[in-house]
Amino acid sequence: MQELKAGRRPPWVGLAAAVWVLVAAGNAYTFPLYSPSLKSVLGYNQQQLTMLGVANDVGENFGLIAGFASSRFRPWLVLFAGAACCFLGFGVLWLTVTQTVTGLPFWTLWIALCIGTNSSAWLVTGVLVTNMRNFPLSRGTVSGILKGYVGLSLSVFTALYTGMLHSSSTNLLLFLAIGLPAVCLAMMCTVRPCTPSLEENSSERGRFLFIQISSVLLGLYLLSFTIVNSYVSLGDGITCLFFGIMVLFLLAPLAIPLKMTFFPASNEQTVGKIPSSGSLDHLSTGGQDKTEPLIATSSTNNLGNVQESDDVSDVEMLLAVGEGAVKKKRRPKRGDDFELHEALIKADFWLLFMAFFIGVGSGVTVLNNLAQIGIAVGVDDPTILLCLFSFGNFLGRLGGGAVSEYFVRTRMLPRPIWMTCTQIIMILAYLLYALGLSSTLNASTAMLGMCYGVQTSVMVPTVSELFGLKHFGTLFNFMLLGNPLGAFLFSGLLAGSLYDKEAAKQHPPFLDHSSTSCLGPSCFRVTFLTLAGVCSLGTLLSMILTRRIRPVYQVLYAGGSFRQPRTSIH
Repeated sequence: MQELKAGRRPPWVGLAAAVWVLVAAGNAYTFPLYSPSLKSVLGYNQQQLTMLGVANDVGENFGLIAGFASSRFRPWLVLFAGAACCFLGFGVLWLTVTQTVTGLPFWTLWIALCIGTNSSAWLVTGVLVTNMRNFPLSRGTVSGILKGYVGLSLSVFTALYTGMLHSSSTNLLLFLAIGLPAVCLAMMCTVRPCTPSLEENSSERGRFLFIQISSVLLGLYLLSFTIVNSYVSLGDGITCLFFGIMVLFLLAPLAIPLKMTFFPASNEQTVGKIPSSGSLDHLSTGGQDKTEPLIATSSTNNLGNVQESDDVSDVEMLLAVGEGAVKKKRRPKRGDDFELHEALIKADFWLLFMAFFIGVGSGVTVLNNLAQIGIAVGVDDPTILLCLFSFGNFLGRLGGGAVSEYFVRTRMLPRPIWMTCTQIIMILAYLLYALGLSSTLNASTAMLGMCYGVQTSVMVPTVSELFGLKHFGTLFNFMLLGNPLGAFLFSGLLAGSLYDKEAAKQHPPFLDHSSTSCLGPSCFRVTFLTLAGVCSLGTLLSMILTRRIRPVYQVLYAGGSFRQPRTSIH
């Protein structure tokens, strides 16, 4: 059992430090910035480059080992492992691109990229698990904030790439190999388990709102700088001033513990308490219960005050178990706690997986090929496209959770309905991409980034509501495998091979096609039309899932807040 840091300020210090760690955890999003250098220096064709993109996504989303370690080791060890992966993986890529080391086979670079981007899984797991335990009453809010900063990280890296690093891929890889581990090592001792707050008050809600507003302002600021910098050459002085202001935005969450130190509040109006002390024991022990409850409940923290009739039924059930009239073990129903092997035989689990796989798999295909998509339509600099995608991804993650939470509490509307809505918009975006018009490229990229972010923000709470919280880490990480699987199928096999075939048509057969680029809308047209068709299937699957689980949500949120039903629904 880990020692908990006492006091009201340490959790907020850890949350402020987590912002920096999670910006560093977005290193996997930088692949489009240095992928052109990998292609030109190493002489790779587009299919080889997209297979490296698959390695990028595999490393980023393979978090099963990190999740296992986070429940058994201290957070600083998990963050240290992430920093080590970052140093080793991106260090090898830097040595290769600078040609300091030559002759490395393709599989070596594939593994190196997997290791480098796997640092994202370690860093995200370390800070997310710790902060969720530090703020047990605000887990949804904390998750949205932290995931939002991960989505915003691409804008930070893009601005850093075009500004301080002068659009140099080698400088970027060196920063990823040395700068990011340095940030993680500096912050890892402040991200630590703390005594959870026993009360929720209006001041705490105001603090979370302050962080959300500062993150939105940071996103707008980065987007504005990237657009201005693409049209106007800014001097070194202005660039340094810009980064100074960006650092202040990233330091904004630290203002909360500073205010608590120098201007402590004498009275705070309490609006809620943790329902049971047992939940705190569960959090402090890393989620390992010493005893198994006779009646399964997956979200006891959200039950609130139970009516007298429910208590009577519980007593009757316990007596029945003691007398042998009822078996203790039963198959879980929707809303109970599922183990992975139990969830794998449920149709709802696979419907959610397939809908998520199609949504993020098609979206990451565009992200991995965004530089080549821009070149194909005459946009040589992909920085604006990357910044638009990043900002849209951030808004989708932050807003998708808030919107789905509002409608699920007020209308009992299942969360997957927003996967349906956003995948319809993704179909429109892919059709715009297929036209190959530079005038619609920015709009379609921003739309796609927002819809891509919504997929994750909707999937996370849906898994916990349908299949429980006890084994949430395993189930959630299994769902995330849809991202690299989609990247392999849609990007590695489909987009890469079609791009190379089209490039071969445009250049004479005696040329080396490994270093040639494809120009024109035909380079990705078939790919985008295919993705639009696949998203149509994803829309249908998410609609079926929404219809199937609508009765579940009508029970879970019948009182306007989450409540685990006593009788499960088939």
